[in-house]
Amino acid sequence: MLKLMYITNRPEVAAVAESAGVDRIIVDLEFIGKDARQKGLDTVKSHHTIRDVGRVKRAVMNAKVMVRVNPIHDTLPDYFSSRYEIDAVIAAGADIVMLPYFKTLEEVRTFTELVNGRARTMLLMETPEAVALTDEILELGGFDEIHIGLNDLSLGCGYRFMFEPLANGTVERLSLKFRLKGVPFGFGGVASLGKGMLPAQYILKEHYRLGSDFVILSRSFCNAEKMDDIVMVEDVLTRGVKEIREFEAECEKHSRFFFDSEKELVRIVEQLNSGAQQ
Repeated sequence: MLKLMYITNRPEVAAVAESAGVDRIIVDLEFIGKDARQKGLDTVKSHHTIRDVGRVKRAVMNAKVMVRVNPIHDTLPDYFSSRYEIDAVIAAGADIVMLPYFKTLEEVRTFTELVNGRARTMLLMETPEAVALTDEILELGGFDEIHIGLNDLSLGCGYRFMFEPLANGTVERLSLKFRLKGVPFGFGGVASLGKGMLPAQYILKEHYRLGSDFVILSRSFCNAEKMDDIVMVEDVLTRGVKEIREFEAECEKHSRFFFDSEKELVRIVEQLNSGAQQ
C-alpha cells in the first residue's frame, strides 16, 4: 500500500495522524522564494521551525518524520545557510530530508553531500529544469527517493491546472524512468475519496497504475490548522485514511495494467480547461 504523508507541526496532530495510519509526518520549513512564485494562489505556506522537528519526533512512535528544508542557499541576512539548516534538522531527529525546488545537478550533489548519509533523502522534483535533467539526476544518484510536485511544476510550465502533468503524460514518463532505476517515488497530494477538483479515486488509481510508493494527504483531506478540536481532527483523519485503505485493497486485487484511469483523468482535466477558457 502507499505510504501516506501528512504535513503538520503540531505534536498532538502528529500523534493522531500516526494512530490513524499515516506513515510519515512532514515538517515544512520551506519559505525561501515560495511566496514570490505562488503569489496570489491558495497554496500551503507553512510556518514551521526547526524546533518543531524535535517536538513532532517525540510525539510519534513509528511514523517517520520528514522535513522539507529550503532550496540550497548560502547564509541570508535573516536566515542561516543550508548546511546549518540540514545539520539542525538531522540533529533534531529528521528521518528523511526533502530538497524542494532544485534546478541543477550541483544543487542535488550539494544536498546529498550535506546530508552525508545521516538521514534518507528525497528530491522534490517540481521545476521544468529538474524534469529536463531527470536522466542526469538518476545517473548521479546518491539520493533515496523522488516526489513529483505537481503544483509548482504546473506553474513553471505555464499550465492552467496542477493536474496537467498527470494528464499530459509527464508523470508517466518520469515514473517509468524511476522504476527502471529502482527509485521509490510518489507524486502530488490527494483529497478524501469523492472530493477534490479531480476526484481522489482517479488520482489513487493512477498511483497504482504507475507504480507509485507514496502520496501526501492534502490540506483539503484534513485541514487541522482550522480545527481547534483534536477529537474532530482524529475523526476526520481516521475516517479518511480508512476509506483510502479500503479503496487501495480493491486496487491491489489487480495488476497495474488493469487500470485505465488515465483516460477518465484526461477527460476531466480537458473539461476543466475548457470551462476555464470560456
